Amino acid sequence: MLGNDAVAGAAEAALKHSSNRIIDTSSGKDDGLNKCPRCGGSDIHYSLSAKALFCSYCRHTWNEENAERAFGLDSSIAELRGHTLASGTADIREDLTTVTLKCQGCGAEVVINVEQQLQARCHWCRQTLSINTQIPNGAIPDAVLPFQLTREEAIERISAFAGKRKAFAHARFKSEFVPDNVMGVYIPYMVVDGNMHAVLQGTGEVTTRQYTVRRKVGKDNYVTETYYDADVYSVQRAFDLLVDDLTVESAERFDVKDNKQATNNILNAVQPYDTQNAVAYNSNYLKNFTSERRDLNVRDVDDEVENRFLAIARAKAGPTIGRYDRGVRWEEEGVAVRGTRWVSVYVPVWLYSYADSAKGEGSLVHYIAVNARNGNTMGSVPVSHPKIFAVACAAGSVAAVIGAVVGFGWFLAG
Repeated sequence: MLGNDAVAGAAEAALKHSSNRIIDTSSGKDDGLNKCPRCGGSDIHYSLSAKALFCSYCRHTWNEENAERAFGLDSSIAELRGHTLASGTADIREDLTTVTLKCQGCGAEVVINVEQQLQARCHWCRQTLSINTQIPNGAIPDAVLPFQLTREEAIERISAFAGKRKAFAHARFKSEFVPDNVMGVYIPYMVVDGNMHAVLQGTGEVTTRQYTVRRKVGKDNYVTETYYDADVYSVQRAFDLLVDDLTVESAERFDVKDNKQATNNILNAVQPYDTQNAVAYNSNYLKNFTSERRDLNVRDVDDEVENRFLAIARAKAGPTIGRYDRGVRWEEEGVAVRGTRWVSVYVPVWLYSYADSAKGEGSLVHYIAVNARNGNTMGSVPVSHPKIFAVACAAGSVAAVIGAVVGFGWFLAG
């Protein structure tokens, strides 16, 4: 909460000097043919072996320019004031679902449903037509972080993850587990930089004395209790804070708050992503992969972003309160945000999903996700509750036997 005068004052000062601006991250290309820079061909795809875009005609490979440098997104965070929004983060128009492209090769008109695809083949001359201009439906990000891990590497990690958990996995999962069904998916994220002032106030305790007291309970039983004396201090920390590349999901389908039908919270568990290496958007990076459309606006996620800023502030204050050995309880805390910078980025995930076939429609979908940049893997598998119960009973029986043996030993020693 912003209950502290220092935070309120910083927020007011930031507001007076704030300015909102839009950074145009569009490619400048017309919709239609997205050509190879060497031969002008349009049959282009992303090659995982070359880690680059690949032209099928002349075999030329290249990558788009680093997005931070191309659009000036690498300027000092300390200089941010107000809200800086890359054009790919603009509010979404839900009514915009189809776009008509005029083929620059033969003049034919091709309709693309941008809810499902961003490329199509011309039905006359077979050239590949692409959506290059940013459209306000959330399908076009500012930048793309290309895949690094191959499909085979992802299958290996998914198989290893599931293999370690098969002891308690449901029998149906073990028989139906097919890691080859993994799919490459681009997930939309907002990447946020922040310049802020944080204030934390609370009370901390320092132990001055610790002692034990033995007291009688009942007729023949005694218990020993530990007590301590402590000095209580008022604690306050105030500091400037710069946050670089905070990532937050911007597709409601994978929002961690909604995991009743799917274990979608595993996507955050495979972070971090090296978003500083994202390149300017080119639809050919998405070819042969699927992609989720962004359906959350900045205002939909800004509360979550501010909460994360506050969590970072608490973590930064942590090393300064070590002398309070009984801990510090923060009672008033807040951040006054001077400036933010928002960028929409697609990040790559290899995703395996499993829905229990016996339960049919409405069954919980289990995901195993692999970060396609660094290989971090996390997921869930359906477990067999009878197996867990049997192991727990067996462990309890073993503990009981050990307890009996130890007790009998004490009896003999007595």
